[in-house]
Amino acid sequence: MIIEDIMIKDVITLPQEATIEQAIETVKEKKIRHIPIIDQHKNLVGLLCDVDIRSATPSIFRIDEYKEDLLKPVSEIMVTDVLTAHPLDFVEEIANTFYEQKISCMPVVSNNKLIGIVTETDLLHTYVELTGANQPGSQIEVKVNNRPGTLSEIAAIIKRHNANVNSIFIYPYKDEQAAKVLVLRVQTMNPTNIIDSLSAGGFEVIWPAGPGMNL
Repeated sequence: MIIEDIMIKDVITLPQEATIEQAIETVKEKKIRHIPIIDQHKNLVGLLCDVDIRSATPSIFRIDEYKEDLLKPVSEIMVTDVLTAHPLDFVEEIANTFYEQKISCMPVVSNNKLIGIVTETDLLHTYVELTGANQPGSQIEVKVNNRPGTLSEIAAIIKRHNANVNSIFIYPYKDEQAAKVLVLRVQTMNPTNIIDSLSAGGFEVIWPAGPGMNL
């Protein structure tokens, strides 16, 4: 999946000449947390986050004393060293950048023009869709040896029960390099028969835990 598939294309922006007061009003009216700042050619020149705006907003008890500050341009408080994404970047790579850089949004730029924005909420929503957690179903976790053909064997067992697989994730099993855990979201509310067949086929189901199994 690429960023172009999940980014917000109808981006709310402000010119760098806009006032801080306009930025405050825009955030409140549009219920947004990030405002890309552009020039007359739609080139990205900066970024305003709600933290920047809150820091520049005077206390309601002293607002009359700082009215002049609210009329200053957003260029005085915007971040200019902005991390950006390309529409063809992979979602997982951008998600890793979010994690490493501890950021909450990233403007999407192509040919130096702002064409979208992706936020942590968009990434979270994408994760939910990829895992199939937004669809009715059951989660089954199977510990397997890391060998070719294992996934097809498990898929064949599930197929015999006429159940669809919404998603499959694979991650290492603790400290065992030769073992993996397959996390399957199966489109059935009662996976008991599938679990029994997997166990009968020699696979170790670690979730849901059955009688005598430790959680």
